[in-house]
Amino acid sequence: MTIRVVIADDQALVRTGLRMILDNADDIDVVGEAADGAEAIGLVADLDPDVVLMDIRMPEMDGVEATAAIAAAHRARVLVLTTFDLDEYVYAALQAGASGFLLKDALAPDLLSGVRVVAAGEATLAPTVTRRLLDRVVTGLPAPPPDDRIALLTGRENEVLHQLARGLSNAEIAEKLFLSPGTVKTHVGRILTKLGLRDRVQAVVFAYESGLISR
Repeated sequence: MTIRVVIADDQALVRTGLRMILDNADDIDVVGEAADGAEAIGLVADLDPDVVLMDIRMPEMDGVEATAAIAAAHRARVLVLTTFDLDEYVYAALQAGASGFLLKDALAPDLLSGVRVVAAGEATLAPTVTRRLLDRVVTGLPAPPPDDRIALLTGRENEVLHQLARGLSNAEIAEKLFLSPGTVKTHVGRILTKLGLRDRVQAVVFAYESGLISR
């Protein structure tokens, strides 16, 4: 199945570079390009893509607002493009419903892998980068109020969520908790269902915002 992608970035040169990389993949088809968030929303409505590569800082409407609108009304999943000096915007995009993020200087194989992972309904989380980003963003914020949804989790699900929030993959969680990868996948699915979350990225955000992970 071909993955249909919309690229949203206000820089034409960036869009051209991304299109060149994506068009070289047999299973990915760039179906549209947008120069701002409002245009991206319109293309998503018209073209029904699988994935939107979304820049954060754009004129007219930024990537955070566009991500929230797309996540609320469309099946397309948003993969944020960013640089480290815009961490706070990435965090806002994750809260808005983005399924992950990539750095703008990512290598071509990483870009292709990220698109495929997100299109498959998963979230792209670079373990060390994700932890660094979230640690930087949440440091100094006031302590969050308790979230009653935490009580819905079993002890084992709580343990899995802790490890997931630290950026570990299912295989790494399985090794750390002496479980099978299949069991971990089942726990992750139950965690998302109980907490009403869309994917692993939102689970990470929840863990930090709820105070489950020590800052």
